[in-house]
Order: sequence, then C-alpha cells, then structure tokens
Amino acid sequence: MRTFSAKENEQKPQWYLIDAQNQVLGKVAVLAATILRGKNKVTFTPHINNGDYVIVINAAKVTVTGKKNTNKIYMTYSGYIGGEKRENFSQLQKRRPELLIERAVRGMLPHNRLGRKLMTKLKVYPGEKHPHQAQKPITIELSRK
Repeated sequence: MRTFSAKENEQKPQWYLIDAQNQVLGKVAVLAATILRGKNKVTFTPHINNGDYVIVINAAKVTVTGKKNTNKIYMTYSGYIGGEKRENFSQLQKRRPELLIERAVRGMLPHNRLGRKLMTKLKVYPGEKHPHQAQKPITIELSRK
C-alpha cells in the first residue's frame, strides 16, 4: 500500500462564490480558508497547492459578534518612529471592507510560500458585483444561526 500524493499540475481548480452579507466574519473566513487550502477534497496534500478559487462578495456587510465592533483593533506600522496606526473594526469596515476578510483568511493559512500563493486565489469585493462570471462560480450558502 502506497501513500497517495497529489501533484500540483494535475489539479483542476473550481471557482466558489461566498456571499458575506449578514454573515459572521469568522465563519466566512473559515470556509474560505478551507476551500483555498483544499481541505474539502479527498486529494488534500499538505504541501501542495490543490485548493480552489474563492470569490467573496458583500464584504462591506459582514458582521461580528459581541462588542468586537468597537473593541477589535487593527494595527499597522510603517517602520518609522511614531508610524503606528490603529483602527477599530467599524472604522476599517467603512474605509476598506475587503481588508477585513483578507486579514482573517491570511491568519488561517500557512505562514510561508504556500500561504502567499494561496492568498492569490482569494478575490474579495465590497459589493455585489464581481468580474468572474465567465468562470461560472459555484455558490455556497452559509447558514445563519
């Protein structure tokens, strides 16, 4: 009995569409990271990029639970003295809503070359429209509890 190992050039990636409207940020990010990594396939191989493409629409309408709207802080640092900037969730959602989902998904992927390559397969849009209709994405419904 030999262990099966998927080859990257033999993979045929699919396109999936996730609507984030009125969905919890963490649930959307977990689903997107799972599909990007390829863990939903039987041919999952940890060191191979055998995941699929993910399109997330309505990123501006994503929600969080509890008091994270005001208490969750996103920090950036320019590298210069006094170059630290802080924003809470609601401020960043108004300014750049797609960054919220990108940062949440990036934290769930490997922090190496493979993770950077997987992030190129994530497409996030703040509204309904996206330019990937030609790829015929499969819509995934998230249940709201």
